[in-house]
Amino acid sequence: MARVEGVTSIVDAIAMDLRRQLFRGELSTDEPLTEASVSEQYEVARPTAKAAIEKLVSEGLLVRGVHRSARVPVLDAADARDIYGTRADVESIVLRRLAARRTVPDEARRANAEIAALGEASALDVVDPDMRFHTSLVDAMASPRLSRAYSSLASEVRLCMAQVQGNSLLSTALIHAEHERLLALVEGGDADGAVSLLERHLARARERLVGVLGGTPGPEAAWSDDVSQLGGA
Repeated sequence: MARVEGVTSIVDAIAMDLRRQLFRGELSTDEPLTEASVSEQYEVARPTAKAAIEKLVSEGLLVRGVHRSARVPVLDAADARDIYGTRADVESIVLRRLAARRTVPDEARRANAEIAALGEASALDVVDPDMRFHTSLVDAMASPRLSRAYSSLASEVRLCMAQVQGNSLLSTALIHAEHERLLALVEGGDADGAVSLLERHLARARERLVGVLGGTPGPEAAWSDDVSQLGGA
């Protein structure tokens, strides 16, 4: 049993590090991720390397064809719209329930404070606290199944961002300001206002991402980043 637990922890540790490299854009979509290369890199047996790779395949962060090595998937504009559309559907329901209870998770406040402290950092530096902000809202539903489903979706969002890492799609100040307003609307019980702002928040990012991924962005991509327009409404 001790040996099984040890192997499991090694697999998790390798998968975590590979996931980190992937989210930082350090794993190329052009190069296969083989069991041999992972085994050599981490100095582990091939079955352990294979288990770590399969863990990421199951999360949708790697793809593997029949008798082929795993690769980082290339996401396109249609993928971005599907991912962000699903996010909007899930998070809108969550915001309505939170607003009905006037509940704001402490972790959401902490994550947004971290975003504010970053200033105008690189796009990748903002991704982690940004996703923790949104994930904390879902986790506040206290549904393990919903949280697991959303975690997979959040991983694909990070994957999108990793593939456009050199592009600052939204200003840090705007992300922070819209998050703050979102929490205020939830705390005030304004479900419609919160959902409307969420849809705007995600649509702007979605269409700018679509443009970077080679698609034709919708009009939302040109929406202003002026935080003063948020007002108190």
